[in-house]
Amino acid sequence: MHTDRKDLICKLLKGIESGDPESVTVVNEDKYIQHNPQTHEGSEGLAVLFKRLAETNPHVNIVRIFEDDDYVFAHTEYSFYTHSSDTRNIGFEIFRFEGDQAVEHWDNIQQRQGPNPAGHSMVDGETEIKELEKTESNREIIRSFVDDILIKRDAEKIYDYIKWNHYVEHNPHSSDGLEALIKVVSPASIDAQDSIVYEKCHRILAEGNFVLTVCEGSINQLATSFFDLWLLEHDYIVEHWDTTETIPPPEEWNNDNGKF
Repeated sequence: MHTDRKDLICKLLKGIESGDPESVTVVNEDKYIQHNPQTHEGSEGLAVLFKRLAETNPHVNIVRIFEDDDYVFAHTEYSFYTHSSDTRNIGFEIFRFEGDQAVEHWDNIQQRQGPNPAGHSMVDGETEIKELEKTESNREIIRSFVDDILIKRDAEKIYDYIKWNHYVEHNPHSSDGLEALIKVVSPASIDAQDSIVYEKCHRILAEGNFVLTVCEGSINQLATSFFDLWLLEHDYIVEHWDTTETIPPPEEWNNDNGKF
């Protein structure tokens, strides 16, 4: 029986606050595959990063954390303070485990914005994991939703997945209800200057009523990674959080593993 992997990842992420190199021992340095293009390989790379970040008086708030087979994924808020700035970021972190050690990592970080027009922040809302027996069915609902609505942009099918007046949105630029989402996925918007395009879904992770999707595409024709967290209730999507991040060109990466 392995150690509680959620606890191990909480300890790792909270290590950003102290810069304690012991916090990264959960990482198997010999096997670790790092998909953050700005971070070097291995636990040594993380240790150096944590030490540097600790100098900014950071605070790490782990808002939600989930486990799906060998994966642990977390919804996090980071605050960094210096004499000249106050930076607050929202992130999704994904770790793949072998035994009691993490061997692979993906993330998606966006500067905190908002509240949005409905008054919601990027992290508030439901946190309780329910309906564990529906993990797989919820995963398949979201798989179909991403394919039908986000990739194929078949906006007419949106009511198969979301009820008009029962949808809470945490994207800092959108509001509750379906009007904004329908506009984003409308086929007519694909050629707009501020178009949001989902091209491929790489990963779908789930625990109970929460499902995280990892997709690539573009915003304003710039390569972009989309990490979206969906909450389901009675087989319908009822709440959504996300982060988007522009993917830097490969010549700027610190490793060769790719974003996804």
